[in-house]
Amino acid sequence: MGRKRRGIPIHGWLIIDKPLGLTSNQVVGRVRRLTNAAKVGHGGTLDPLASGILPLALGEATKTVSYVMDGTKVYHFTVRWGIERSTDDAEGEIIATEDKRPTKDEIHQALKQFIGTIDQVPPKYSAVKIDGQRAYALARADQEVTLQSRQIRVDRFELLEMVDDDHATFEVESGKGAYMRSLGRDLARAMGTVGHISELRRISVGGFSEKDAISLDKLEELGHSAALEDYLLAVETALDDIPALALTEAEARRLRNGQPVSLLAVARRSPQNAVPQGATVCAMEDGKPVALARVEGGEVRPVRVLNL
Repeated sequence: MGRKRRGIPIHGWLIIDKPLGLTSNQVVGRVRRLTNAAKVGHGGTLDPLASGILPLALGEATKTVSYVMDGTKVYHFTVRWGIERSTDDAEGEIIATEDKRPTKDEIHQALKQFIGTIDQVPPKYSAVKIDGQRAYALARADQEVTLQSRQIRVDRFELLEMVDDDHATFEVESGKGAYMRSLGRDLARAMGTVGHISELRRISVGGFSEKDAISLDKLEELGHSAALEDYLLAVETALDDIPALALTEAEARRLRNGQPVSLLAVARRSPQNAVPQGATVCAMEDGKPVALARVEGGEVRPVRVLNL
């Protein structure tokens, strides 16, 4: 018999405005303590030297984390020109310097290289695994770290401000797996200089943005009060981009029991919601999510049942 999980069964998304200096896992720990939630996970890591939007999944929302992590993200960051650091942010040791400072025209021209699907080498101090070990752990142990380039997607890379000769601020909209530290490093190198990110803030993840967020200090004030409900977003909020299929009570019961339901029967009730083969859908009953399911053949088959 499995061990019963301690804590309160809270289900939904809590969007934290992460402060500087904390790891994402430290934030998870604090939220678990403050809310007494039985289960908490995060939807995309933020570095300790980064602030901003960190979506936390509570309870059954943890089953939808991958859909948030795969979503589009928007960042603001500042590049410090002329100094390259081992971590590609302000924490690392200086490994190169350069007197050249880029002009606004040079920056605008260089940005064009970084739009679309591009190859990127992650920072040596990153969570990428090499033979089962995190790259940052190997780097901190002074072991040789060689990371392969991989393809990422950058939808938008804009210069916001030339702060001074040494600093410029940018906004980036990107897909999964893009490292802003690498973008800052590579942008500098593309213009014949070096640089690192001195400030980094994430302002949105998937459908979550700053308007949804609560600070840890505010959460501390609320504690276990009923006011916390005002900041808890429904589990299905993370699934806004996934087609929804309405089920009858009997069909919902079948999915909850791990059994498929007829696609034809569901489609007849909602002919406008044509769903292609292989698509992932959110199966709903009376406005409440029942399961993440996949359309295969003539059936809707449960993938992750949501016990709400």
